[in-house]
Amino acid sequence: LYGILSPVPFTLDKEEIEMIDQKTLAYINLYGVLGTLENLCELAPEAQSILTNKKPLSIGFDVKDGPKATITFNNGKCRMEQGCSKCDVKLPFSSCEKFNGLIDGTVTPIPSKGFLHIKFLLNDFTKLTDLLTKYMRPDPADLEDPDFFRISTSLLLYTITVAIAQIGNNDEIGKFSAEHMVDGEIAFSIKDGPATTIRVKNHRLLGIKKPCESPRAIMEFSSIELARALFDGKVNAIACVGSGDIVMKGMISMLDNLNRILDRVALYLA
Repeated sequence: LYGILSPVPFTLDKEEIEMIDQKTLAYINLYGVLGTLENLCELAPEAQSILTNKKPLSIGFDVKDGPKATITFNNGKCRMEQGCSKCDVKLPFSSCEKFNGLIDGTVTPIPSKGFLHIKFLLNDFTKLTDLLTKYMRPDPADLEDPDFFRISTSLLLYTITVAIAQIGNNDEIGKFSAEHMVDGEIAFSIKDGPATTIRVKNHRLLGIKKPCESPRAIMEFSSIELARALFDGKVNAIACVGSGDIVMKGMISMLDNLNRILDRVALYLA
């Protein structure tokens, strides 16, 4: 139905595709990709105009042996919460692969609850996810508009932050890196732009889409233009560290393992 894909322009070969863990991908797709709808509604005025429902309406995503979450839409905004025991519309998926098929547009879900709200699901919700796709996989011409560029790049930062946490918690290689991270918070931000926090506790990671108040380590991009170029794979990250365009300071071991997880992000968000 929705065909939402990450914007990272990264081509995978057969061997790399086989390295992707479908469960990890499902967590990224639900909490990272669909979770970014929260930020889309905050940043893009056209998203708020799509949500015309007069009363709160919630959609639950129930993935067997995978993530479960509910997105509630109300007054032009939306929020995501874990679990889906209380929702107006429930979309069950028999496997992580099936849910991932929803995100790449190859699977059409059938609600197990909330048929009276099918109109919202097929109209407003689909329009909203189409708008998210527009920002996440932008036409180069759209990026020439400064406001669009800022919103699109901000959404990317939020999605990548959550993807880092899900890879650190679920992907076998990512978990190895997380096992070597001490407790604390990493400030992951763009100078004079959006900022997020990656919290580490007992080798579990949590992506928080808010600025870090007490960072133990810092990774900051010098400008939103540089961040965009990095996200799009147009510049070399190591060279940017050497030139000072990426500031890294604090607990170096945390940043070293964060970078290892970031390498996996490109694989999952290709």
